[in-house]
Amino acid sequence: MSFQAYLDAVEKKIGMTPRELITLAHERGFDASTKAGPILAWLKEDYDLGRGHGMAIVHVITKGDVISDKHVGSGGTHADPSNRLWLDGAATNPNP
Repeated sequence: MSFQAYLDAVEKKIGMTPRELITLAHERGFDASTKAGPILAWLKEDYDLGRGHGMAIVHVITKGDVISDKHVGSGGTHADPSNRLWLDGAATNPNP
């Protein structure tokens, strides 16, 4: 599953885009300096997200929409077409 697919699956499960979750996380005081544990606990408690999907959200909360070039265009299971993630909802993604 690609990184983007994880984000899209979270959106489908909870009905919020990654950007909406980032906004909520910042309102709770989570930012780039926050460790994964507290964010994962919040996502599990409030949205019943598991670790894999939660870590995808942790990444965009703490590091933004840029991912490593490691899997970009690799053709592997986790390949993404770009090193930029779309955070504004699967339905509006110009590069589905």
